[in-house]
Amino acid sequence: MSSSIAQTVKTVVSRYGGDATRLMDVLIDVQDELGCLSHVTTARIAHTLGVPQVDVEQTVSFYHFFAREPRGKFAVYLNDSVVAEFCGRGEVARAFEEAAGCRFGEVTADGVVGLFHTACIGMSDQEPAALVNGQVFPALTPDKARELVAGMRAGKTVEELKGGRTGDGQNAHPLVRALVHNHIRRRGVMVFDHYQPGEALRKVVAMSSGEVIGVVKAASVRGRGGAGFPTGMKWDFARRAAGDVKYVFCNADEGEPGTFKDRVILTERPQMVIEGMAIAAYAVGAQRGILYVRNEYRYLRSYLEHVLEDMRAQGLLGAAICGQSGFDFDVSLQFGAGAYVCGEESALIESAEGKRGEPRDRPPFPVEKGYLQKPTVVNNVETLCSAVQVMLKGAEWYNRLGTEKSKGTKVLCVSGDCDRPGIYEVEWGFSVNDILQEAGARDVQAVQVGGPSGSCIGPGEFGRVLAYEDLATGGSFIIIGQPRDLLKDVVLNFARFFREESCGSCVPCRALTGMAQVVLERVIAGRGTAEDVERLQSWQKIMRNNRCGLGQTALNPVVSTIRNFRPLYDARLAPGDPRFVPGFDLSAAVKDYEAAVSKG
Repeated sequence: MSSSIAQTVKTVVSRYGGDATRLMDVLIDVQDELGCLSHVTTARIAHTLGVPQVDVEQTVSFYHFFAREPRGKFAVYLNDSVVAEFCGRGEVARAFEEAAGCRFGEVTADGVVGLFHTACIGMSDQEPAALVNGQVFPALTPDKARELVAGMRAGKTVEELKGGRTGDGQNAHPLVRALVHNHIRRRGVMVFDHYQPGEALRKVVAMSSGEVIGVVKAASVRGRGGAGFPTGMKWDFARRAAGDVKYVFCNADEGEPGTFKDRVILTERPQMVIEGMAIAAYAVGAQRGILYVRNEYRYLRSYLEHVLEDMRAQGLLGAAICGQSGFDFDVSLQFGAGAYVCGEESALIESAEGKRGEPRDRPPFPVEKGYLQKPTVVNNVETLCSAVQVMLKGAEWYNRLGTEKSKGTKVLCVSGDCDRPGIYEVEWGFSVNDILQEAGARDVQAVQVGGPSGSCIGPGEFGRVLAYEDLATGGSFIIIGQPRDLLKDVVLNFARFFREESCGSCVPCRALTGMAQVVLERVIAGRGTAEDVERLQSWQKIMRNNRCGLGQTALNPVVSTIRNFRPLYDARLAPGDPRFVPGFDLSAAVKDYEAAVSKG
């Protein structure tokens, strides 16, 4: 073992106090310094942390961004999501390959450039986009791809490749300097309205924990991650849970294709998110919080660390927050490493403990046994922002916003075939047509509401409203124009995504995501049958036996389009007997044999 590996591992492990639960941080930092996580390296990490090597190996093997072999001096991860494909991702990919002289999944012979596919990176409003050594390069064109590769070969740094330009708002902050744009098209009264850090906390410390929870309950605040669980009820469960050690988690692991609201909120309102965590901590009696952020947003790391330090200096984090004796709470950052399933709260907790991000069996729920088996509140970014405004303006104000069963506002991530993709903060109750008009969408074939795990609806349903009692959504709103091949361009892309992102823990998800892709490909190729379509629908019932929401909804792209766009399936079915199409092509099977015989 080289001395450089041993010394690097020793330094990184010491940085995290030798704590084995910080394994994700250790792996991320070691890979950043060494370029990859070879078996020799993982053996040294295991030895230094005092854990079995298999524990390290199982974590490394689970996450997309952990690499066993060097991925080049410049590792290019090009997003292959639906919206990226809409925006010309195929041409950009070919330009990268031609300029680099290697194909995706490979590293150039000189080790300078590595090209890799990756799922949605939270840039659907500015596609095609790629990560280059963790820095975002949005709105790519074939020419820009060629320029990037030429710059890499010329020895430029990533900062030099960015060209000294920055995006808007805090993307231009000296600790961010990202090319990313916020694209905030509509500012609502919850997240993007006037905000003064600490104002809500100073009000909270004059109340009891029970009073804080009472206000959140009275305001009918519901989780904004999609399920809509009552926030006050969750906090109350955690407050009443046995034990003196409790945790508050912010789930900023948005991996749903077409979703990018957390990126914008963490860029423009990080103090509000963290203040929401502190309010939750006061309510439940927690002393430690973890802000879990997806790996694709690691370019915000220095900036977020700076925000945390600044809030500590202002007395909004740390000991005796706002001068309140006994109110001690601090927050640390935890980055993921590329796994969509970690958006599920128990999988996120497993990941934060340094494990594979596999969902847990429930019960017990995280509010009873969560992080390190202690009571844990998990709220997403937008929910925590809502809690801040509720404490400032009251339940009555909050309940005047939205619909009867859906109070407050919703931050929508609008992308796809429209003139104005970006962030729209609206009151619950906006219709799909309202959003399409604001975004400048015309000749719309379909809208994917709530990402791949949501519903794909046609024009006949565009009058429906965004609300828990009608169309609930975690935020993704993908507009699909008439020229698109809905099955090939959209549904198949989603099916591949779910097959790739399944953690494989539950048999129905592990098996049926792959089988659904195969059957769908057969239908698209014109070799499917009516029985194939019925089979795809019937599998949805089996998927409900999966342990997490990803598995339970993984066939939604197929099932919802069969329900709402059945003629598109029927038009592609093979002619003849609708019950049978030979799965074995005799002519193709003997083609090589016939060629050999003819030569003889």
